[in-house]
Amino acid sequence: MHDGGGPRRLCIEGNIAVGKSTFVKDSTPRRLGNLLEMMYQEPARWSYTFQTLSFMSRLKVQLEPIAGTLLQAEKSVRVFERSVYSDRYIFAKNLFENGSLSDVEWHIYQDWHSFLLQEFADRLSLHGFIYLQASPQVCMERLHQRGREEEKGIELAYLTQLHGQHEDWFINKTTKLHFEALQHVPVLVLNVSEDFSENAAKQAELMAQEPVSNK
Repeated sequence: MHDGGGPRRLCIEGNIAVGKSTFVKDSTPRRLGNLLEMMYQEPARWSYTFQTLSFMSRLKVQLEPIAGTLLQAEKSVRVFERSVYSDRYIFAKNLFENGSLSDVEWHIYQDWHSFLLQEFADRLSLHGFIYLQASPQVCMERLHQRGREEEKGIELAYLTQLHGQHEDWFINKTTKLHFEALQHVPVLVLNVSEDFSENAAKQAELMAQEPVSNK
């Protein structure tokens, strides 16, 4: 699901508060905070709205032109925090299954999601996923530690649901993927239950691991 030229494109996937931003040292401001808080407070009212905005934000980022320095560099890599695929197969899917998205909303979401990804298929190609794996309990502890105001409504049950969705896709391979090429993108699974933010040895150990084919 990738072309031969340009930088390698990798997506970091994982549960809320698992450590994605720490892993990629991302400093991008969070623009969805207020809507996120509204979704947690009234999921049946705001889930479709939030997932639509979330998808469009990811799509725009992943369609941004490649900087000239990346095009000229050898073995360059672009790393994205989550993908347009996990938006559907993890988060929107989970909201539908827990009743926060109606049947009609889920049908409409899947319809435009498939259309847009087919339209931009070449520009959304991926070379690999990096799945940061940790238990829901560990993620809840980290969520409390970072103390974001908009995340106060998150409960352990929700993190457990999301953990199950990640495991079904990346570990158990039971998630039905509607894009055939996506099934063959390699996945590197990194257990990050141990805090790696200030542990250079642990960071080196994680980076030395090899991906496996997602078949």
